[in-house]
Amino acid sequence: MVVYPDWAALAPALALAVTGLVLLLIDSVDPDDSRPGLLAGTAVVGTLVSLGYAGWFLASGTGQVDGGTGAISLYRDALVVDGMALFFQAVFAVVTALVCIASYDYLKERAYQAEFYSLVMFAATGMAVMATANSLATAFIALELASLPSYALVAFLKHNRGSVEASLKYFLIGALSSAVFAFGISLVYAATGSLLLADVASALSALDGGLTGVAAIGVLMVAGGFAFKTASVPFHFWAPEAYEGAPAPISAFLSSASKAAGFAVLFRVFTTAFPLDAAGVDWMLLFQVLAVVTMTLGNFAAATQETVKRMLAYSSIGHAGYALIGLAAWSGGAPGSVENGAVLGASMAHLLVYGFMNTGAFLFVALAEQWDVGRTFEDYAGLGSRAPMASVAMTVFMFSLAGVPPFGGFFSKLFLFAGAVDAGFWWLAAVGVVNSTLSLYYYSRVVKALWVDDPVGEFELGGTPTGLYVAVVFAAVGTLLLLPGFAPVIETAQSVAAALVP
Repeated sequence: MVVYPDWAALAPALALAVTGLVLLLIDSVDPDDSRPGLLAGTAVVGTLVSLGYAGWFLASGTGQVDGGTGAISLYRDALVVDGMALFFQAVFAVVTALVCIASYDYLKERAYQAEFYSLVMFAATGMAVMATANSLATAFIALELASLPSYALVAFLKHNRGSVEASLKYFLIGALSSAVFAFGISLVYAATGSLLLADVASALSALDGGLTGVAAIGVLMVAGGFAFKTASVPFHFWAPEAYEGAPAPISAFLSSASKAAGFAVLFRVFTTAFPLDAAGVDWMLLFQVLAVVTMTLGNFAAATQETVKRMLAYSSIGHAGYALIGLAAWSGGAPGSVENGAVLGASMAHLLVYGFMNTGAFLFVALAEQWDVGRTFEDYAGLGSRAPMASVAMTVFMFSLAGVPPFGGFFSKLFLFAGAVDAGFWWLAAVGVVNSTLSLYYYSRVVKALWVDDPVGEFELGGTPTGLYVAVVFAAVGTLLLLPGFAPVIETAQSVAAALVP
């Protein structure tokens, strides 16, 4: 039996980082972007290697308590590889692979393709490290590693005013939230004397005196920093602008992988470092309010949009509210209890399903942009008869996002809402059901336009973008395959979630 060193557990993140460096090496040898297939292929292979490592480690019990090695701590506990980290790294790898496949057609005849793919790889590397962060300092550095390439990717269409403007707004709000996050970390450190999550938890539990208020402000500011990364209210303003102005594959990348990365580190920090009522802050109540406001505002705003891409942007905010239920109902039992593992694991499983269906929806928008169809719901009228396969896939994404049975989104929401009810927060589940019902209105507008409405004018679709088609169809197949395979997914997610707190 081969025994690997502990650092080998970082293979999913290292594969992404090495792929980014290889892409830069290829570009230095052939700087004219004359081999787009080589660049896209290298990026896809790198993400599949990362996915393979994450899946292999997860299946073999690496970093897991039940039948595995237990959590692997590295670099004086600054990083930890456990089941939750590997679960999210698999999500990042899947979304990144789909984005890279789709980008092959989207980037045709554009310059700086190697830089594009390498930035995607480096951003994905930051997300993979975020999932393993076991220190507030590591969490901040990983968050910046994921964010800085994202700012450049949003502005990739540098001759498009909307793309550059969206990137500038994204950068400014990101800089503000990073400052809030860093200041919050400094206050927590001042009160506890440590940045390691377990040590912070111990210090906060024993904290007494004047430093309690300092720690309380720090906890709130850290929560604000995470609210930005997850596009939760009130730090959601950047999301519609960035998603609409960015290249559509990057919109898919940010709204799926980047959002999941924010939740990965959010779940770890608040369940491990900040005990319930830490420093007098009832963060359970905080996330209950954020969940309700975020899902409600996101869904109502999406219902008023006239462009499909902006509607998807606001709906992604609504889904952030659903995912927040995992923390909002965390205290339904004792830490580490079955109830906590159930609701937090259901939130993780929902983010996996969301990765397929939301990425696929944005890639369909990229397909429409490639055909120069238009941006509004009316512009999509009649596409069902002209591009039936892609339209069927988009229909699957829309109904799944709305939570209509028997699609994957229905089961992920069902387990999420059931977990909230079992934890004693039936009203959170009720708000989620009402918002899901509302979302059916604007998602069905896309389906109606594709299959029922008559085209408003003549249009030619032109050629078939192979990469985009493959990515869209694969995302749809992945969404459908989660139906018979959802039981092991939810069991794995709930198992690794329950192990977060002993």
